[in-house]
Amino acid sequence: MTSDLSFVALVIGASPLVQLVMAALMLASVISWTMIFDRSRVLKRARRAAELFERRFWSGGDLGDLYRQVERENGDTTGMATIFHAGFREFARLKKNPDIEPMAVVEGARRTMHVAINREMDGLENNLSFLATVGSTSPYVGLFGTVWGIMNSFHALGSVKQATLSLVAPGIAEALIATAMGLFAAIPAVVAYNRYSNDVERLNGRYEDFLDEFTTILQRQAHVQ
Repeated sequence: MTSDLSFVALVIGASPLVQLVMAALMLASVISWTMIFDRSRVLKRARRAAELFERRFWSGGDLGDLYRQVERENGDTTGMATIFHAGFREFARLKKNPDIEPMAVVEGARRTMHVAINREMDGLENNLSFLATVGSTSPYVGLFGTVWGIMNSFHALGSVKQATLSLVAPGIAEALIATAMGLFAAIPAVVAYNRYSNDVERLNGRYEDFLDEFTTILQRQAHVQ
């Protein structure tokens, strides 16, 4: 058994199963970091878009003009602007029918906005479940690799007459790398998942508040002939 305790030598000298565990954990870590940076960009964009649209919405301008401005943006809208566009479009469509009660018009617009919010939430929560999975399972995957490696180390001692620390140390060290890699993959994923889940909840609350405020405005307009 080699006495070289460098990281590369330990990884190369590990058993095939432990190497497979290490490779899986490294792949999970790389994918996790890719998703972490992607979610950071998406959520930052969503917060900025919400702030910009709120300023436009509460600037005192005509809602019809704002609707036409959003529509001219040709699908580049996101978040709150998308919710407003869906709600106002449904409101205008239903209000053209004189047989529909005003409150039914408002309720139809409200349901449409709820659908738009759910779609926005689906987009914001994309890949968060993967981060949660990596954060919860990686330590156990690493521990499995460690246990397997230690078992192999002690099994190898059965073929020698005198067991010494120098014989078992490399095998235990290479096995413990699997645990370290499991933690390396899990900790950033857990931190990112908790942070981004909180950001998503905040945005969801912000969208729901906007929906309620916009619904109140539509209720007043629904009774205007």
